[in-house]
Amino acid sequence: MPADRPDAPAALHDRAMDNLSFIRSAMERAGTFTAVPGWGGVAMGASALAAASVAATGDSVHGWLMIWLGEAVIGAGIGLVAMQRKARQIGAPVLGRQGRRFFLSYAPPIVVGALLTAVLYRGGLAAALPGTWLLCYGTGVVTGGAFSVRIVPVMGLCFMALGVVALAGPASWGNWLLAVGFGGLHIVFGALIARRYGG
Repeated sequence: MPADRPDAPAALHDRAMDNLSFIRSAMERAGTFTAVPGWGGVAMGASALAAASVAATGDSVHGWLMIWLGEAVIGAGIGLVAMQRKARQIGAPVLGRQGRRFFLSYAPPIVVGALLTAVLYRGGLAAALPGTWLLCYGTGVVTGGAFSVRIVPVMGLCFMALGVVALAGPASWGNWLLAVGFGGLHIVFGALIARRYGG
C-alpha cells in the first residue's frame, strides 16, 4: 500500500487539470454568441449581389445611394430574422447576455458608418462611401465577433481589407467591391458558418 502513495498526488493533479479544462471550455461556450446565422448570411449576400447589379445600371449618384441604402435595410432585416430563427433553434435568447455584448460591440461602428454616409454624400465625396461602408461594417463584425465563434472576426477583417482597397483604388471599383464584400463574403462565410456551426 505505501508503494502506491507517490502516484496519488500525480493522479489527483491530472484529475484537477481535466476538471479545469472542462470548466474553461464550458465558460468559453457560455460566453460565445452562437446565433450568428450562416444561411441568413448567404441570403444577405444574394440580395447584395442583386443590389450591386441594379446599382451598376443607374446613371446618378443619388440613385446608386438609394439602392444601396435600401439593400442595407433589406440585409439587416434578413439578418435579424435569421438570427432570431437560429437563436430559437439552439435555445439561446438573442438578447441574452452574450447577444447584448455582441450587439453593443457591433452597433457603434455601424452608427459611425451611417453618420459618415450623410457627411460624405453632402460633401460630394460619394466615391469614398464603398470603402467607408466596408471598413465600418468590417469593424463592427470584428468587434461583435469577439463574442462569437472564431470565424466571425475573420470575416470582419476581410471586409476591412476590401475597404482599404476601395479607398485606395479608383472610384469605378466601388460598386463591384461592395458586391464582393456584402455579396461574396457573406455567401462564403455564411456557408462556412452554416456548415461548421449549424444554421
